[in-house]
Amino acid sequence: MGIDIKDALKALDNPTRLAILGWLKDPRKNFPGQEVDPEQVGVCVSAIQERSGLSQSTVSLYLTALQRAQLVTSRRVGPWTYYKRNEENISTYLASLQSMI
Repeated sequence: MGIDIKDALKALDNPTRLAILGWLKDPRKNFPGQEVDPEQVGVCVSAIQERSGLSQSTVSLYLTALQRAQLVTSRRVGPWTYYKRNEENISTYLASLQSMI
């Protein structure tokens, strides 16, 4: 199943969701001090929430939109959920977008 350009555009049509995706590009720099390796496991929702200054429920909705668009993946570790960029799908999205314009 390929990435849906319309879903990706809709997900990125929000400055905070776009910022989250940008922060996840360099997780060690943007989310220092995590106990797990952010490049392998991802970044905990609570760290993203703290950085954004938004409520946990809003951040969860934003991450769900990014995940639905297949731009991020999630991983449960105990009671916590970690998110990281889906680099393969992001590359596919960018190539598809470039071929359209």
